[in-house]
Amino acid sequence: MTTKRIIPCMDVDNRKVVKGKKFLDVQEVADPLTLAKKYVADGADELVFYDISASTNNRAMFLDLIEEIAKDVPIPFIVGGGIRTIEDIEKIFSAGGDKVSINSAALTTPELIEQASIKFGSERIMLSMDVRRVGPGKWSVYAKGGMEDTGLDAIEWAKRGEKLGAGELVVNSIDEDGVKEGYDIELNKAMAKAISIPIVASGGAGKIEDFAEVLTQGQADAALAASVFHFEEIEIGKLKNYLQEQNVSVRNERP
Repeated sequence: MTTKRIIPCMDVDNRKVVKGKKFLDVQEVADPLTLAKKYVADGADELVFYDISASTNNRAMFLDLIEEIAKDVPIPFIVGGGIRTIEDIEKIFSAGGDKVSINSAALTTPELIEQASIKFGSERIMLSMDVRRVGPGKWSVYAKGGMEDTGLDAIEWAKRGEKLGAGELVVNSIDEDGVKEGYDIELNKAMAKAISIPIVASGGAGKIEDFAEVLTQGQADAALAASVFHFEEIEIGKLKNYLQEQNVSVRNERP
């Protein structure tokens, strides 16, 4: 039985963790280093750091902050936002990141995924996509912080990403982002049917049952969440105990 992963996500803007709904109404939540340490202690399997304005503002990443957090994070540390080149990826890995999550740059320069997977290994390269439902059983990939419809079919883009060498896929449902009404189960099932690389479901976690649903019915390999962890509505240890009771295989050891 595949061990499923629970991944807290820290969206960082102006060096603070922030959270919004459907990519809007963004508010400051906490200091990223303090929060990162808490999630490690709580039993997170991996941790995501998304610099949410690096790409849209066309600025460099907070490499010093990434390095500071990486020193205190013994679990796999995933970094995304502002990645445009192989050199950017090298800087993140040099700063202590374990994996990179590439979204905007993959849309403009798909060969970056291929080049990066060859150079660093596909297991360290994640393709991330923000998607909206545009019809029955159909989703479109959005760019520029969820504001621009690329016209790309999400399922076809996932297939292409796998062929290019992405070792993992992060599927973020804009429709469910921050709403806390559950993950898009149909979307994740459709992705799982189309590709063979691991899928990280994102967007919609509101209660512990949502995690069990997406990791079983949704066929996701990992569940990513932000609000419910940031505001201590769900504690990771209790969540993992519940998942074990539901016969979902998780690593339930504190570091």
